[in-house]
Amino acid sequence: MDLRVLLVEGRGTVPSVGSVVDTGLLHPPFIVHDEQGAEIEPVTGYLRQLALSDCSRLTCRSYAFGMLRWFRLLWLLQIDWNRATEAEVAVMVGWLRSANNPQRRRSDPKTQPAGSVNAQTGKPALRAGYAPSTINHALSVVSGFYHFQAHEDRGPVRNPVPVAAQRRRVLAHRSPLETPARFGRARLRQRVTDPIPRSIPDKLWDEMFTAMQCDRDRALLEFFVSSGARAAELLGLTVEDLDWAGQRIWVISKGTRARQMVPASPQAFVYLARYLDDAGIPAAGEQIWRTRRGDPRPLAYWALRRILQRANARLGTNWTLHDLRHTAATRMVNGGKLTLAEVQAILRHADIRVTGRYLTARVEDLVEKLAEHYSKPRPRVTYAAGYDAADIAAVFGA
Repeated sequence: MDLRVLLVEGRGTVPSVGSVVDTGLLHPPFIVHDEQGAEIEPVTGYLRQLALSDCSRLTCRSYAFGMLRWFRLLWLLQIDWNRATEAEVAVMVGWLRSANNPQRRRSDPKTQPAGSVNAQTGKPALRAGYAPSTINHALSVVSGFYHFQAHEDRGPVRNPVPVAAQRRRVLAHRSPLETPARFGRARLRQRVTDPIPRSIPDKLWDEMFTAMQCDRDRALLEFFVSSGARAAELLGLTVEDLDWAGQRIWVISKGTRARQMVPASPQAFVYLARYLDDAGIPAAGEQIWRTRRGDPRPLAYWALRRILQRANARLGTNWTLHDLRHTAATRMVNGGKLTLAEVQAILRHADIRVTGRYLTARVEDLVEKLAEHYSKPRPRVTYAAGYDAADIAAVFGA
């Protein structure tokens, strides 16, 4: 069978050759090496342009891995990057649609099977393959690369990634207040559904909070659910970022990368005070969240994630760190005390329509109300006194 057909059907393997290298520089922070360890100059120029365009370090890293994936496929097909066509792009899409994502492999046999739905939370586990959004991101990376090369008068005359001319016409000069018009997807683009934000019901939240084993973890959960801050924002907190009197914290926002104020609950500061009384106050400029085993060091994202994973294992749930932000947003929006614009300011959303996604009823919160509804007796039909029963039966059939 032809190699391209094998790849499209998920029966072929793309060798894991080449690498993404951290340069330690700003422009670009990452570069891509080929099979022999040599730098791929066209990719370096593309990544440098991204960094100079004020893209974050993580964005540059994501694009570097996207380019490495594309070049691995081209090396396997023995196609030079400047001779690639839509046929090679189609092979990449078919391979991503049918192949298993190596990052989904789990060595623990107790791990929830890929794609299955958790009985406690109702949340599905990530499927074994690549998500539609990941495939679309891969197409955007490759398309941007060839657009940059065309601007530099290098590469093929035509971008091998298909574009939707109708989409460009529809979105041109459109007011953000207008309802977005419908348009067809470009060829090879995947359909991506807009999932409803998943927040933790109060009962399951209480169980998770009880499963925390120290004041540090309880303080973290309280800050998550009361401030709506992201994991990276909370982990970067220092002593100077705490406003004890005003019950506020200062975080480096993900979007603007500006230092912004976020309110938090008094209970969060109570648990934080208990934690600092036990662990000690860190020096100026040091992160307040520290590890508890071995020599104290700043708590990393993966260590924070592991805290939640251990709680999930005990409770049989599959909550994620970002579900905590969804929980905070859902409580604020549906609490009846804050307006949508006020919640937008707290969560630091650029578009109020993003905040409006949390203005929705959760089935988990309706269970008790539905049980009360089901237990009510069927309403009895009554008629005013003075009417003859025979007349009522003749008119209403009663």
